[in-house]
Amino acid sequence: MQDVKDRLAREVAKDCKTVEDVHNTLKDLFRRTLQEILETEMSDHLGYEKHSVEGNNSGNSRNGYSRKTIQTRMGETELAIPRDRNGEFEPHIIKKYEKNASELEQQIIAMYAKGMSTRDIEAHMRDIYGIDVSAELVSKITDKVMPLVTEWQCRPLERIYPIVFLDAIHFKVRKDNRIVTKAAYSVLGLDVQGRKDILGIWIGESESASFWLSVCNDLKNRGVEDILIASKDGLTGFSEAINSVFPRTSIQLCVIHQIRNSMKYISFKDRKPVMADLKQVYQAATLDEAEFAFEMFKEKWGKKFPLVIRSWENNWLELTTYFAFPREIRRLIYTTNTVEAYHRQLRKITKTKTAFPTDDALRKIVYLATMEITKKWTMPVQNWAECISQFAIQYGDRLSGAL
Repeated sequence: MQDVKDRLAREVAKDCKTVEDVHNTLKDLFRRTLQEILETEMSDHLGYEKHSVEGNNSGNSRNGYSRKTIQTRMGETELAIPRDRNGEFEPHIIKKYEKNASELEQQIIAMYAKGMSTRDIEAHMRDIYGIDVSAELVSKITDKVMPLVTEWQCRPLERIYPIVFLDAIHFKVRKDNRIVTKAAYSVLGLDVQGRKDILGIWIGESESASFWLSVCNDLKNRGVEDILIASKDGLTGFSEAINSVFPRTSIQLCVIHQIRNSMKYISFKDRKPVMADLKQVYQAATLDEAEFAFEMFKEKWGKKFPLVIRSWENNWLELTTYFAFPREIRRLIYTTNTVEAYHRQLRKITKTKTAFPTDDALRKIVYLATMEITKKWTMPVQNWAECISQFAIQYGDRLSGAL
């Protein structure tokens, strides 16, 4: 086989003077090879070779050609597709309605992106196209998106993001012959037009100030100069990191997460009255009202639930950032629901995957799923006109040139 390849290379090189000559020669060789395969497939279909007497009175015969142009990695290639008299011939190398030699690969990637399992993809390709596609082949085909994943994760970003949301979603990943839990940390940004975008996804086993420092530096290196407000879950080390890289960013801790964490320490019979009193705190009209309501809350529940009180006191500054803004902005930033909604869609797509074999396998499906989800993110978030007007008044110097 190697001798044949060497002879072929010498033949190709014989008349080539430039790189373009090599490309054109290879393109012609590619076209002729495809054409030869089509002729062979027709002979197999009819049961006899071209011009053979065995075809006489066989009930079917060749019936000329139809022209077809397909798009391949070699560029456009024109082929002559053989036809049979009975119209039954269907080539396998290039399907009847296929215009692109990589169409099947694209279909496999699209099915993978929608969360179909490898087994489902195998069954689909067999039922629709009569093609056997192994799990290894699906993996190899979808691996072709990895350069796109890297390019997407490193792409330039906007100069200013009025709001970013941060949260984590957890997956099972194989590591050293065991299953570990890893988090995909997502940063969702709202640009000055109010449109959502996933700025990046970082995968790790644990979070720390150094981890978040690398994330913040990554955002800065990709062009982000300023973030007005960062809305986050209780991410360890994030506040220190963002204050180091974006020192003027206001941080809002998700109030809903704080309430959920508080409920873990409250007996079932007390949850309803405790929630009623907490509402007086986080639904207050002003910060002064919230502080007064919290003092009342401490007097009533402090002795019974000291851990809850201590947690609210420790996080009070970041829990109450949203009181500095009007109602439209408060609704957006007091919870990380914007990024959690994205994670719910991500979970819906990845629910068939019990465990990922590698970090790259996880990156691949998260990227493909994100591309599917963000296709619909074409409109600004609700009430953005009112929000950006308030931002323009409050942060006029920092937003200059961005609006």
